[in-house]
Amino acid sequence: MDSLVDDFAAGIFDAPEPPCLSLYQPTHRHHPDNQQDPIRFRNLVKTIEESLQQKYSARDVRPLLEPLQALERDDAFWNHTLDGLAVLVAPGIFRVYRLQRPVAELAVVADSFHIKPLLRILQSAERYHVLGLNRQQIRLFEGNRDALDEVELSPAVSLTISEALRAETRGSHVEVWTHGSDSAGAGVHHGQGSNERLVQSDTERFFRAVDRTIMEHYSRPSGLPLLLAALPEHHSLFRRVSHNPFLMAEGIDIHPDALRIDALRERAWRVAERDYLNRLNGLVEIFGLARSKGFGDDDVAQVADRALAGRVATLLIEADRNLPGRVDATTGRIEFADLSDPRVDDLLDDLGELVLKNRGQVVIVPAGRMPTRTGLAAIYRF
Repeated sequence: MDSLVDDFAAGIFDAPEPPCLSLYQPTHRHHPDNQQDPIRFRNLVKTIEESLQQKYSARDVRPLLEPLQALERDDAFWNHTLDGLAVLVAPGIFRVYRLQRPVAELAVVADSFHIKPLLRILQSAERYHVLGLNRQQIRLFEGNRDALDEVELSPAVSLTISEALRAETRGSHVEVWTHGSDSAGAGVHHGQGSNERLVQSDTERFFRAVDRTIMEHYSRPSGLPLLLAALPEHHSLFRRVSHNPFLMAEGIDIHPDALRIDALRERAWRVAERDYLNRLNGLVEIFGLARSKGFGDDDVAQVADRALAGRVATLLIEADRNLPGRVDATTGRIEFADLSDPRVDDLLDDLGELVLKNRGQVVIVPAGRMPTRTGLAAIYRF
């Protein structure tokens, strides 16, 4: 499955060749609710096809529709959906994202992708990672207050201690063996003290490799807090060798294999929520101080002007709040319009996208915790 975080960082959405097809729909995790999902998907594809036929030839339309039609027939895919689905198609691009949140149905053909719902998910302040760790292997989960799902790890990430140590010494003439149930050196005899030291050394090397790869491939690209789920003795060793700035001080003193996924989500959210609320409270305090000194604002027009100039360091956007219209990316001028028109964006999302392009931070905040009534709060760099 495609990675939204990786694709966003790689700039896949920045300048695709039109036509650009954007399809969104809510989906369901379980039978019988999920039986209607492929039918709804087929109807949305039909809407896209009709839109394409108004402007493009059958020869141009066919290669765009073929991957969508293949996805519709993929029973295995529809039996493993989450809460929402996003599909983006353009010449040379086909991306499918399973989402942990429902999204409104949308099927639109335009000169660029409609990525506002994806930006909202990426910038949500309540997302987190859970790293399940023991001496032999790792598991990674991504969650929010409502859902927790295991991440299909990149091939670049070593899942087991054997893989990690083999990769560490690849290209050398050193024979790697590890201790444990699958140890290649089970027939080699050592004294008890020597054996324990080797086990400890292998474990530490494995934990260092895990720390490097998780930080490189997941923590740094996503910016998500990382919650460690492991036995107490593994907590102390991993924290001693870790250099991951996203690793949370509090964790879960049990390995995920010992818990059902719902129980793991409940325990993880109890920890992540405290970090989430502390982060939001800190941002609200910073905004209040910045506004008192003329370095913060909640006026949409003023924020648009500052965002275009690259002056917005952090933008808080109220979740589920929409201001129909668009921001002129050249002048910063605001144009209000009717959001029911699929060609019209949401002003708040336009501002968020503009801030991100200028290397600012965007955080989606629940309505009850927003410090303003306008739907946004900006903290300026200067």
